[in-house]
Amino acid sequence: MSSLDKETVRKIAFLSRIKVSEEELGELAGDLTRILDFIEELQEVDVEGAAPLTSVADLTLPLRKDEVTDGNIQQKVLANAPKTDAGCFVVPKVIE
Repeated sequence: MSSLDKETVRKIAFLSRIKVSEEELGELAGDLTRILDFIEELQEVDVEGAAPLTSVADLTLPLRKDEVTDGNIQQKVLANAPKTDAGCFVVPKVIE
């Protein structure tokens, strides 16, 4: 692959809304060129027949029933409230 020039990097920076100083353009051009060369190298790898992975560890997460509950901790939650009534928080009236 041919290397990116400063003008191309300047255009990429503008489109990306990234402020790049004139001094950084040369170094950034080299970095982007190396990244694109690496991507090109990866595209040459034969992956025919390779199964896609979502994780490198072969684990299955345990499942639980999808049930709606109150968590069975109502009293613990209400213990933090300054005032409660009938299992609910009591708050001051804010609208007249």
